Amino acid sequence: MSVQMALLPVFVQIGLTFALLIGMVFARRKALVSGETKIRDIALGEPNWPKGATQTANCYRNQFELPVLFYALIALALPLRHADLFIVLMSWVFVVTRFAHAGVFITSNDLGQRSSIWLAGVLVLLAMWVYFALKILLLI
Repeated sequence: MSVQMALLPVFVQIGLTFALLIGMVFARRKALVSGETKIRDIALGEPNWPKGATQTANCYRNQFELPVLFYALIALALPLRHADLFIVLMSWVFVVTRFAHAGVFITSNDLGQRSSIWLAGVLVLLAMWVYFALKILLLI
């Protein structure tokens, strides 16, 4: 697979992260401008943001948990020339699960649905890592 094909899902995942960051900034700004949140209530990092701003912030922060393992895998697979069709296809599946997870997180925040989507992403990423490890260690 080409470098572009392997990196495109990474760029899309990074786009999601930036979109959530921008959403968080707007939600927090709205809370401050409307007076719903006072600067003194959050100045030392206290969790006094309204529900919507907190959901978006938590979803944004979540992009630095599981996706880090995705980034590491692609960063290793590319220079080692193991970013093949399976890795690229599973990358897209993983990114789709991250979008679905984020969508539930910042809307209904249904924990059952969110957890199921999260688990699907974990299993996809685990399969990618197992496949990659087997290719490297066993040369399959």
